[in-house]
Amino acid sequence: MIVIQPVLEISAADDFALWPVGEHESYGYLVLDGELTPAEVGTAVMRIADCNNFEPEEEHGPCPTDPLGAFLHGLLTMPNLFAAGGFRVTDTATNTVFVEPGCCNGLETWRDWREVLDGTGCSYFGHDPSSAAERVGDNVRLTLDADARDGSPVIELPVDQVRALLTGAEADLRDFHSLAGTWAGQHLPTHAAAVTAALARALDLELTE
Repeated sequence: MIVIQPVLEISAADDFALWPVGEHESYGYLVLDGELTPAEVGTAVMRIADCNNFEPEEEHGPCPTDPLGAFLHGLLTMPNLFAAGGFRVTDTATNTVFVEPGCCNGLETWRDWREVLDGTGCSYFGHDPSSAAERVGDNVRLTLDADARDGSPVIELPVDQVRALLTGAEADLRDFHSLAGTWAGQHLPTHAAAVTAALARALDLELTE
């Protein structure tokens, strides 16, 4: 079965102590959905905050001096946020990966998939690997590494199937965001609303009231 899942690239957090996180090896991926444990949600929030943990411009205000405020400052104040990862496409029957987000790809650009279906007809998802999706008539061709010299896993799926899979992946992102909002209320009560809003921006989610 072909699945499309939002995944976040994870780095090890051996010395992280601002809130509980899970144990993960660096450069693996964490699937974001509504089934994560509290520790996994903590890992995801930590990673997204860390992706944006550098000194913002002066107009975003001085960096707080307390460790928690300092760590969250970039996430809470910068307008353009980054969340390392993207949408991964896998055949679960054979464990074959057809799209894996590469270096410099972020979950905040997941709507590029819509361009494949209804816009330019082509999108790339970072490098090493250089995964690509291209519309070919009524199908979408997925290539794990368009730059590979010795071949790469490739599959073609009907446009309607890809559209349905993308709808499911967006629902997973929204379920994760809802879970993260509840988590933030429990673990970051003084920053919960701001963190929840920032995560929506980092994942390019339009929230309804």
